[in-house]
Amino acid sequence: MAENPPAPAPTAERTNKMPRSVPFIVGNEAAERFNYYGIIAILTLYITRELKLSDADSTEIMHLFKSAAYFMPLLGAWIADRMWGRYHTILWLSLLYCVGNIMLALTVGSQVGLYVGLALIAIGTGGIKPCVSAFAGDQFGPGRQHLLPKIYGMFYWSINFGSFFAFAFLPSARDNFGYRWAFGIPGVAMLLATLIFWLGTKRYTIKPPVRGPQKGGFLKVLAYAWSHRSERRPGQGFWDVAEGQFTAAEVDGARAVAGILLVFAPIPVFWSLFDQTNSTWVIQGEKMVTVTLFTFHISPDLFLVPLLKGLFVDQGAGNFALVLDTERMQAVNPLYVMVLIPLFTGWLYPLSEKLGCKPTALRRMGTGMVLASVSFVVVAWIQAQMDAGQTMTIAWQLIPYGGLTAGEVLLSATGLEFAFAQAPASMKSTITSFWLLTVAVGNMLVAFVTDLNDKVVKATGAKQFLFYAGLTFVVAMIFIWLATRYKERKLETA
Repeated sequence: MAENPPAPAPTAERTNKMPRSVPFIVGNEAAERFNYYGIIAILTLYITRELKLSDADSTEIMHLFKSAAYFMPLLGAWIADRMWGRYHTILWLSLLYCVGNIMLALTVGSQVGLYVGLALIAIGTGGIKPCVSAFAGDQFGPGRQHLLPKIYGMFYWSINFGSFFAFAFLPSARDNFGYRWAFGIPGVAMLLATLIFWLGTKRYTIKPPVRGPQKGGFLKVLAYAWSHRSERRPGQGFWDVAEGQFTAAEVDGARAVAGILLVFAPIPVFWSLFDQTNSTWVIQGEKMVTVTLFTFHISPDLFLVPLLKGLFVDQGAGNFALVLDTERMQAVNPLYVMVLIPLFTGWLYPLSEKLGCKPTALRRMGTGMVLASVSFVVVAWIQAQMDAGQTMTIAWQLIPYGGLTAGEVLLSATGLEFAFAQAPASMKSTITSFWLLTVAVGNMLVAFVTDLNDKVVKATGAKQFLFYAGLTFVVAMIFIWLATRYKERKLETA
């Protein structure tokens, strides 16, 4: 398929109009995330109930799959930046992704089918993930670069839109139609995602990969600068000594990558603490009073009944109730995200700029980490009330969830934007993959953070949450310190 060359360089006239390619990219992301989180929603019980494996086996398979999905962006980014380009990498790996879905749906009950299907899905989802977000940024040339916060907000919104409906409806599909349909429906969503992406082809700005051998990649330039550091002349910086051995562009690229990775360094700890919402926050919620928000009745024969069972408690004879308990509370996060992103990008960021405080990417990310710390303080207060014998309803957790989700939006959606904007033109997908790698490393750090508390700090109850709050705050201060020393680069486009 012939590539669409970038449009001729415009006069950089500022416009607030979104490129016509954006709906195809955002629609693709929403459908793909519905697929991925739909599999996650039912995978654990499928392994234990259908395949009759142990809880330990199920946990191991789940975490290996998720880790692989967040490590594979390194491979996908390398392929995109050096071989196929972002467009073809997304398209071809999406097709492989679809094969994995088909394998999973058609081999229900087979361990081999599970492993092969999950392997293909991990390669597919991980391989396209850094490319799709960087490809979205490619569409914003001169005159539209100020819209990057908005597009990455939309992009992150679509992720949560897809994940919310996956968690809401896929367990219902499993209960009513079995695992073959439960895996098949996400597979259809992935086929739809691929079709949506392909339909936008004529509207895309498609940039070719940077082909040809490079004399010095990041590691080579770093090794040379370090081994020859004693040869620096007065006034030279760490990287300057490598300019005689490598091109100015290669040295500048290495300098940029090092700065970005230094900013990313504290982020995995944030993710390891953010994941407490799926563990310690759930355990706290089990001891709180469940809240029934409202009840309603529909005809038991209505075709929507099977779908409603995924969202509401089935009370028989067409009676349903929307109940807020510790498991359903986790669905509040994507709902908050979908509310906060348009609120932030459409009102808060413009207001902040008018007031004289430009909401740069690093400022937003630092604020997000501080908000996460505050949310743990609120959870600690709730736990202290419960430890004192007071009865608390699960609705109290809506407050810290709001703070943590606001922090997530400020950090995570902005992180994608920062990775794209600060990366050298030849490494957009690669640097985005490093951002995604912080999630993988963060998941690996969960056990370390938990052991640190259990074996060293030994904090329980409210003190446990205060420990997590303090750790998050320390990491936030480290991040802010690094951010103040980071020199932002102008956006590079190929």
